[in-house]
Amino acid sequence: RDEQLEAELFGEDNHVHTGINFDKYDSIKVSVKGKDIKPISMFDEANLHPAMKENVRLARYKVPTPVQKHSIPIITDGNDLMACAQTGSGKTAAFLIPILSNLFGKAKKLAAPRPPPGTRRYKAEPLVLILAPTRELATQIFDECRRFTYRSMMRPCVVYGGADVIPQKNELAKGCDVLTATPDILDDGTRQTLMFSATFPKSIRNLARDFLANNYIFLTVGRVGGTTSDITQKIMYVENHKKRDQLVALLLKQPPSRTLVFVETKRGADSLDDFLYSQNFPTTSIHGDRTQQEREDALLSFKNGRCPILIATSVAARGLDIKNVMHVINYDLCEDIDEYVHRIGRTARVGNQGLATTFYNDNNSGIARDLVKILIEFKQGVPDFLQE
Repeated sequence: RDEQLEAELFGEDNHVHTGINFDKYDSIKVSVKGKDIKPISMFDEANLHPAMKENVRLARYKVPTPVQKHSIPIITDGNDLMACAQTGSGKTAAFLIPILSNLFGKAKKLAAPRPPPGTRRYKAEPLVLILAPTRELATQIFDECRRFTYRSMMRPCVVYGGADVIPQKNELAKGCDVLTATPDILDDGTRQTLMFSATFPKSIRNLARDFLANNYIFLTVGRVGGTTSDITQKIMYVENHKKRDQLVALLLKQPPSRTLVFVETKRGADSLDDFLYSQNFPTTSIHGDRTQQEREDALLSFKNGRCPILIATSVAARGLDIKNVMHVINYDLCEDIDEYVHRIGRTARVGNQGLATTFYNDNNSGIARDLVKILIEFKQGVPDFLQE
């Protein structure tokens, strides 16, 4: 047992407290299409490897969320799975726990041999490949892999573009059993394929079938593409030339808290960052043209509270799970309702409550109908300008 590493992996900085609405998760409708597999109600029912049981305990996971209750036995049974569940509902743990638990105790037999000390060239042969759309999400999943492989023989690694290749190669050369990566061309092998997202547009579901077994299971928790009632959604009519003034007014009005501001373009992120900084707001920004080090520094400043206002483009912030984001502001409203769901889902994680404020004007009329549907479904107020 490594007490220092244990504190690093499972300490308070890496723990997200469940919110007051966590118990409401069990009231969410769940649909399972395909093989009928009994869900678990507690982690003790999942037949987890003893080391995984201990890691789940160290992570302070008390009760599985709905997506975990269904996904863990489905994956343990060896099925392909497409799972759609709302943001902040525990999807990462839903696939990591059963995958890794199944391999604990088998790693010595299945894993590639570790290279002798001092060996420079050695081929990594991972047993598990996890693909994520962004570098930040890949790193976030890798951190979870480190937690759940604690005190096991399995070694996780992460690779992505935009960073120095040599250190990544050196890490792979030490051996890799669980590889988290951004996409590239892959060789097929004997595999179990699992897909998890908060949204699955029909076009993506159709495409995904090319990569899943014919008898794959489709799991939905809530409505496909739905959000969560833990988020209070407010839509404000704001003309483009008044957005900056309205944003400043919002930031001055709210108590100090982590706030994520979404803009449409990289140039817009830089420009708004400069403007807010000139107004003495502690801001930082993140987008695809930043170097990996700049992106990591910006996220660290946001997480540790040095810069509690983060300006981001949609792609850069996709899937990020950051503690205590209390307010999401759609400064530039996106054109796609699924993107809207992903954006506002950065707040109100794991049963906590959050606020999402959206600036809307006539340029956003293309998303109005879908926006009204989301607001009505989750019992949010629909302003008159949208009803018209």
